[in-house]
Parts: sequence; structure tokens; C-alpha cells
Amino acid sequence: MGESAAGEAAKVIIAAIKKKGYATIVLATGTSQFEVLYYLVGHPGIDWSRVTMFHLDEYVGMTEAHPASFRKYLMERFIRKVPGLEAYHLIDGGRLEPVEECRRLNGIISKHQVDLALVGIGENGHLAFNDPPADFKTTDPYILVSLDEACRKQQMGEGWFETLEEVPVRAISMSVRQIMKSRHIICSVSDRRKAEAVKNCLEEPVSNLRPASILREHPNCSLYLDRESASLLSSGKK
Repeated sequence: MGESAAGEAAKVIIAAIKKKGYATIVLATGTSQFEVLYYLVGHPGIDWSRVTMFHLDEYVGMTEAHPASFRKYLMERFIRKVPGLEAYHLIDGGRLEPVEECRRLNGIISKHQVDLALVGIGENGHLAFNDPPADFKTTDPYILVSLDEACRKQQMGEGWFETLEEVPVRAISMSVRQIMKSRHIICSVSDRRKAEAVKNCLEEPVSNLRPASILREHPNCSLYLDRESASLLSSGKK
């Protein structure tokens, strides 16, 4: 799954560079992205010096040194693996004023058209940290959000935190509408834990109660599932 998703991602990046001379990408984190990033950084033919990267989401009040920091995740699994990026813009969740951090990021990303966004689906159906009921209307690229209990339990269950109390209750997230503005979206989902969310997002009506269901309305979105995450789909949709 991860190798196939990375292969398509590489083709999109290379095509954008060939067409425009540069590419802008958005990267997610989490367990579903481990293999995708592993294969992407090793893919031949990508001129990373022509790529600008944006960060999908980050906890509020967390330093980069924390094991659960998504900045730490991206530095270790991507940025240090592809030295020479044209630019990368990480979310500083440790800033005292997260609204100011959103404003800073919004000013930067407003100057870019995103060619590719790599995303996943949460156990509660969230897209980035847009938990249900997600805001489908805001046009702000980055927003301050509250994390629901299901989302926080997922983060603990994946081993990023030892207790639920340690999981932050707020985050900075790329908004749904900003994600949907990407020219291409590649969504990768693994593990049996995500099977119900995948089923609901694909087979139930599009709704902000199932935030990732909105991906069905994107003209260039590819979904990569493993056997476990696809295990509850109706036979005609696997």
C-alpha cells in the first residue's frame, strides 16, 4: 500500500516540476504515513530542491522535542532524508499564541497552489485534525481546533502518549477547504482500527459528521487501503 501510494505521489511531484518548474506538497503524519514517506524519500527522479513542503497539523503547546510532535516526525522521516528542499513550513505548536501561528501560516500558504496533499483518515473519520462535526465552510487555510475524545484516544492507542490526560486538547490543523483546494490528494489508510471509519466515509452520505467523506467530491483523489482497513466495505466497493 505505502509503496503504491508513494509511487503515485512521486509521479504527481515530478509532473508538477516538469510543468511549472516547482511543486508544493502537504504531508500528513501518523502510522498510516510510515510506509508512504519511507518509499517517497527513496524514490528516484524527484528534484527535491524544487519542492516546498507544508505541514498538515500539530498539537498546541507541544515542543518539537516531544516524542509525539509531528514536527519531530517530519524532521526524522522526511526533511532530513531529502536535504535541499526549496522550503518547508512546519507548524510551531509551541507558540504562546496559536491564533498568531495560524495567521503566520495562512500568509505563507496563500501564496502557493498545492499540487499534492498526502492525508489519512482518523478512527473518528477526521481529516487532518478536523474532528466531527468538522467545519466545511471556513476559508482560512489553518485553523485552531479542539480535539474530541475519540481522536485523543486514538493518539494514545497508537503509542504516542502513555495516558489520555497527556494528549493535548487543542491543535492547529489545515482546514477542510484548504485540503480540498489541492490539485491532487492521496489518502492512505491502514489497520483494522480504521475499518469502520473507512466504511462510513465511503458508503454513508458526505457529511461533516464524517469529515473525510468530503474527499469523494474531489476530482483527483486516490485512496489506498490495506486489507484490514478495507475489511468492512461492501463487496462491490473493495
